[in-house]
Parts: sequence; structure tokens; C-alpha cells
Amino acid sequence: MTNSEANITLFRAVNDIGKEYPDINPLFIFFAEYTVYCLILVLLFYWLTRNTRNKLMVVSAVIAFFIAEVTGKLIGMIYSHHQPFAVWSDVNKLIEKEVGNSFPSDHTIVFFSVCITIALFRKRFWYLWTTLALLLSISRIYVGVHYPVDILVGALLGIGAALLVHKIIPKQKWIRQSIALYEKGESYLFNRNKSI
Repeated sequence: MTNSEANITLFRAVNDIGKEYPDINPLFIFFAEYTVYCLILVLLFYWLTRNTRNKLMVVSAVIAFFIAEVTGKLIGMIYSHHQPFAVWSDVNKLIEKEVGNSFPSDHTIVFFSVCITIALFRKRFWYLWTTLALLLSISRIYVGVHYPVDILVGALLGIGAALLVHKIIPKQKWIRQSIALYEKGESYLFNRNKSI
């Protein structure tokens, strides 16, 4: 079996689950469509906790995503392919999606760059964040908009960027100073509002 055949076979195995068990389709549609917004809310929550380490984690997650996404776009310029539903007529397509390049998966880049960054900062619950990133990424295959190879490359980019950023960014003095300056302004506004 070639890599291409394995990719298609694995896609079929995951995507066809929705045909056999349609009752779980709404769950995977939610994962595939809306959890990216939930991740944004999670980052916003951590940012608003008035905790320096949490702010550093959010900054790291955003930088990791940016690095992974730019790298993904560059890779997509070298090699690209359309989504499964644009190629195969019998794909179980569960969400609306315009035809375009699906390599690598942007959603997977988001899931892994953010979730792995959080896992690196919150080591106690690393397995939960890693499992969440994996589940959310697989949902993109389930709903028929990505091949496994799109997910694999997106995951590797997200993980690689998260590891790189975690190794470099927390050590950068200017990042810490910027966060400290922001917190000083935040504290001033918070205390001023309390006194009014």
C-alpha cells in the first residue's frame, strides 16, 4: 500500500463512521466548526486572570500559532491538494467549506500550537490538552474536509512551533518587561475603577 493509498484508506475509515453512526455527527460538527472559538475564549480567560505566567502562556500560544501558520502557508505554496469532498463524490461532508487547498490543515495548526503551548505551561494536565488537540483535529477528517496527511503535517507544525516558542520566548527579557508594563497599566485602571 502506497502512502497515498494509506492516506485515502484512513480517511475513509474515519469519515465513514458518520454514515454508520449519524447520531454522533452533531458532536463532531461542533468540534470541527466551533471549538476554535472556544480556544480563543480559553486564551482570553487566561489573559484576564491577572497572572503573569498565564499572560506569558497566551503570548507564547499566539506566537507559536503565527510561526506554524506562516510555515504552513509556505508549505502550501510548494505542495497543495483539494479537500476530499472536492475529489470524491461519496464523501460524508457534514459542514460547509469552499473548495481550496487543504494542505496542511489550518484548524489543526491552531489546535496543536495552542493546546500544546498550554500543555507545556500546565504540565499537570498535559494529557487533556494533547487529547483535545488530537480529537479536534480528527473531527476535521470526520466531517470530510481534510485528509489524514493534512492533519499530520498541521499537527507537526503546531507541535514544533509550540516547543520552539516554549524554549525561547519565556527567556526573553523584553517579553517579560512588556507583560509587566501591561500589568502595571491594568492594575492602575483596575484600582482606579474600584475607587470611583
